[in-house]
Amino acid sequence: MKFEETIGIDIGKLTFETCIHTQQLSKEFENTSSGIKAMVTWVLKNTAYEKQSILFALEHTGLYSQRLSMYLSENNYLFLLLPGLEIKRSMGITRGKTDKIDAKKIALYAYRRKDELTPYRLESKEITEIKKLLSLREKLVSQRSGYKSTLCEYRHFLIRKENVVIFSIHEKMIKELSKQILKIEMNIDKLIKSNDKLKKQYDLINSIKGVGPQTALFMIAFTDGFTRFETWRKFASYCGVAPFPHRSGTSVRGKTKVSNLANKKIKSLLDMCAKSAIQSNPEMKIYYERRTTEGKPKMSTINIIRNKLLSRIFAVVKRETPYVNTLAYSN
Repeated sequence: MKFEETIGIDIGKLTFETCIHTQQLSKEFENTSSGIKAMVTWVLKNTAYEKQSILFALEHTGLYSQRLSMYLSENNYLFLLLPGLEIKRSMGITRGKTDKIDAKKIALYAYRRKDELTPYRLESKEITEIKKLLSLREKLVSQRSGYKSTLCEYRHFLIRKENVVIFSIHEKMIKELSKQILKIEMNIDKLIKSNDKLKKQYDLINSIKGVGPQTALFMIAFTDGFTRFETWRKFASYCGVAPFPHRSGTSVRGKTKVSNLANKKIKSLLDMCAKSAIQSNPEMKIYYERRTTEGKPKMSTINIIRNKLLSRIFAVVKRETPYVNTLAYSN
C-alpha cells in the first residue's frame, strides 16, 4: 500500500499534538471525541491527498491512545500504533523535548518507513475486554500478595489479641480481593465461552501438558486470537525466548542469548509452563535430564522447552486438533 502523507501524533492524557509531515504543520487538540474529530477535519483540510493515501502514526500509550485508535479504526482511517522505545531509538541523539518536536519525529519516522509499515488492525472487542480484565486481575493479585505477606509477618511477630484491628483488616482485605479476583475470572470465562473461536483455541491450548489456563488466556489476548503473528518463531521473538547470536568480526564471540526486549509477562508464564512440563510431562522430563546429564546449561535447556511448548501451542491452534502425546504410544 502506497502512502503519500504521514501524520505524527504525540498523545498525552488531556491533549495531543498533531503534525502533518509534508506541510510541516502542527496543532494541538484536546484528547476528547470532539477534539479527535476536529483533528481529522484539520488534517484533511490541510493536505491534498486522499483519505487512503494518509497514514496516521501514534505512540502506543495504552488508555490515552485508545479513544483515538477506536475512532480511526471505526472510520476506516489507516494508522499505526508504535512502541515508545521504537520511536525513541529512531530519533538518534536529541537535545530538548516537547510534544511538538515528538509529533514531528513520529511523522518523520513513519514517512521514512512508509513503504515497509503495515497499518494496524484494531483487535476485537472480546480481546480488548479480556486484556483489560487480565490487567486488572494482575493488579489485584499483586495487592493480595502484599497483604498476605504482611499478614504472615504479623503472625510471626505480633500477638493477635493485642492487634485485633490490624489482623481483622488484613484478613478482610484478602477475602475481598479474592472475591473480586474470582469475579474477574468468571467474567473472562464468560467472554471466552461467548465466542466459539476463542473457546476452541482456549481448549486446544489447555490440551498441552504443562500449559495452564492463565497462559492460554494471555496467549489468546496478545496474539489477538492468533491473527497478529504469522509463526510461533515471531511470537518467540516478541516474548523474549528466541535466542539471538552475539558475534562481530573475529574478536567478538559472545554466547547466543535471548533479548531483554520482551513481553515479560508472557515470558514469565512460559518459564513456569516449562518447569511444570519438566515435572508432569515424561517427554520433557527425559529431554531435560538427558541434556543436563550431558553438561548442557539448565537455563538453556529450559528455554528450549519454552520454545517447544510455544511451537505446540501454535500447531494445535493452526490444525484445530488437540495435542496428542505420541510418547504414550511408543511402547
